[in-house]
Amino acid sequence: MKITGILAFGAVIFGAAACQEVDTTVGTPSVGSSSDLSSFEGAKAGQAEMGIQSLGYELIRSEGLTSYWFNRGTGACARITTSDGRYSDVTMLPSGDC
Repeated sequence: MKITGILAFGAVIFGAAACQEVDTTVGTPSVGSSSDLSSFEGAKAGQAEMGIQSLGYELIRSEGLTSYWFNRGTGACARITTSDGRYSDVTMLPSGDC
């Protein structure tokens, strides 16, 4: 009887866990916007790059450790400087600077 009770309890727990919804969609990052990337300052460069791209930005050019990102949809331009693997400076610029 104990084994049957344990199995029934396990089935209830497993069934409850299986009912939880899991969101597996890839969306926009929780920081930044299509017109302002300044909140990415301090982020790890390798991880943040995909987030910047998902906001509609494309890399326009690089000069050493400084990259210029442009969003054609909003006309936003960002200059991002990397230091020690992190975005040490994120500055929004006029679109003509990209």
